[in-house]
Amino acid sequence: MAARAAGAVALRYWKGDYAIRDKGLGEGPVTEADLAVDRCLSDILRAARPDYGWLSEESAEHDARGATWRIFVVDPIDGTRAFIAGEESFAISLAVVEDGRVVTGVVYLPARDRLYAAVAGGIATRDGQPVLASAQAGVPGARILTSRANLRPEEWPGGVPDLRTGFRPSLAYRLCLVAEGRYDGMLMLRPTWDWDIAAGALIAERAGAVVTDGAGQGLVFNGSDPRNAGVIAAAPGLHADLMRHRLGPSASGETRKDGAG
Repeated sequence: MAARAAGAVALRYWKGDYAIRDKGLGEGPVTEADLAVDRCLSDILRAARPDYGWLSEESAEHDARGATWRIFVVDPIDGTRAFIAGEESFAISLAVVEDGRVVTGVVYLPARDRLYAAVAGGIATRDGQPVLASAQAGVPGARILTSRANLRPEEWPGGVPDLRTGFRPSLAYRLCLVAEGRYDGMLMLRPTWDWDIAAGALIAERAGAVVTDGAGQGLVFNGSDPRNAGVIAAAPGLHADLMRHRLGPSASGETRKDGAG
């Protein structure tokens, strides 16, 4: 499997000596390992499916995706800062997108040899075993993966929800932790790149979570700008409660719950 082969490449660099540079423009660091994993995935996946398009954080081909019917969306190392720090919570994220929707998603944590996967219409699994999202009914007592910046009062016209929070550097891993019910939800309100969330969004949705953008709309991938307007993934009752806080007095009617991707 491509994810495991790429994981072996990542582990050859992890906790070792490798080149690091800053991408600039606030995009954070990239390492020699990120690029090596990207090459590994490209060699395997594009050889197997030469008719698919390619969108990767570390490949300068965003404008060469073309009009292919399906596209690989890849983050070679999601959580590069965790990787640099020698932490285990970095992930490799692989998705196949068709007509804006994710049809296959895989998130692999090489340092833990942990594999999450899902296909559209199927179940979500961790290491081959089914996983289910939380049944948390609302905000009170909910445990959410997020950062403090996402809980600024100006982001919550209906009042900042009182949440117990945790954090993981990798967005893909956060979505998988929601999928297996270890956290009730996760949220990121700034624009999020497709490669960070595509695979994890499908895994969380197939586990029973509701997955939308920050305004409650369905996620759409591989647009002209490969980003969504944030991501909120949570147990259905919790998601609805979060959207009441999020939209406040301006909310009208039900928020969409068909976004998963």
